[in-house]
Amino acid sequence: MIWSDSGYLLSKIPFQENSIIVNFYTQKHGKCSGIIYGATSKRLKSYLQKGNELYLEYHSKNNNVLGYFKVEIIKPRISEFFSEKIKLNCIVSTLELINILTVDGEQNSRIYNLIDSFYSLLNNKNWKTDYIYWELKLLKYIGFDLNIIEFCKCETIKNHKRYYIETSLKKLNVPNFLIDDIYENITDRDIFDSLTLLSEYMKKNIFIPNNINFPQSRQNFINYFK
Repeated sequence: MIWSDSGYLLSKIPFQENSIIVNFYTQKHGKCSGIIYGATSKRLKSYLQKGNELYLEYHSKNNNVLGYFKVEIIKPRISEFFSEKIKLNCIVSTLELINILTVDGEQNSRIYNLIDSFYSLLNNKNWKTDYIYWELKLLKYIGFDLNIIEFCKCETIKNHKRYYIETSLKKLNVPNFLIDDIYENITDRDIFDSLTLLSEYMKKNIFIPNNINFPQSRQNFINYFK
């Protein structure tokens, strides 16, 4: 079996002496894993940064055997953010989330296009807020359409509305912009509360039921906004 596609590199782990096992999220084949032989060579090593977009040629004897990739760079997506630590952490966290939340071999062009739009939003002035809405879309595309309005409660403190979601264990703040669509004066604390809210939702509905550890990269990213 041979096919070609484009894909974003989600993860890589060493394999044998000079090779790696990788996961790509591809346009036509969803998330796919395989081996890249000779990945430690100078030419290939420069391509194989997580988050980069590559042209892929996949070879496999059959569906039950792990195949191998031949790759060429399409766009080095990650390099422009090397000097911006918070954005770099956002990329690392996002790639790990996509790798965990998506299913092998399940094609979804909306997710592929969403990854493409992710890199564009990182250059927006309000990229932190845009990212929260981006993450809500990701959850929707994998089958978890979180309608926050349905779950949240409202209280008024000194003439200011305050939204929250109450669980059996804690009370989670819901930033006003997620309910009222007021796209201004959004603080880092609002971003922290938004990411925490989405993380708690993912833990309850995805990570804990499937016995998956919550990724440390995600927590590292959230901690920037404390």
